[in-house]
Amino acid sequence: MANLASMLKSEIARVARREVRAELQALKKANAGYRSEIAGLKRRASALEQQVKRLASGTHATAVPGREDEGQRLRFSAKGLASQRKRLGLSAEAFGALIGASGQSVYKWESGKIRPRASHLPQIAALRTMGKREATARLHALGA
Repeated sequence: MANLASMLKSEIARVARREVRAELQALKKANAGYRSEIAGLKRRASALEQQVKRLASGTHATAVPGREDEGQRLRFSAKGLASQRKRLGLSAEAFGALIGASGQSVYKWESGKIRPRASHLPQIAALRTMGKREATARLHALGA
């Protein structure tokens, strides 16, 4: 009798293990699918967060109201403004005088802390085509 009971017990355990293993396989497969889907969603969320950060930092083009050619958009880059000022050989105060802003504003624009107003963007764009001599002459004309 003890032999029959132990055999029955071992057979029940074997069948139960087989059933559990079959259930676990299906769960493991579903789990792997969920994990890969979650990883894809995390990558997408990260990319969207970077895009929002890039748009919020102001590296995108801004339209200038009141211009004849409304389709043209002026871009602003803090690094570009700094290199433009250095190319012209002007101090921040002199550069600001040409634009109609203070030297402190120019420093903040270059550091990326703030962006210039839309009214300043056309003057900044006009300085891009200006040379050193022309900028100095215009500065002397403003001072006189």
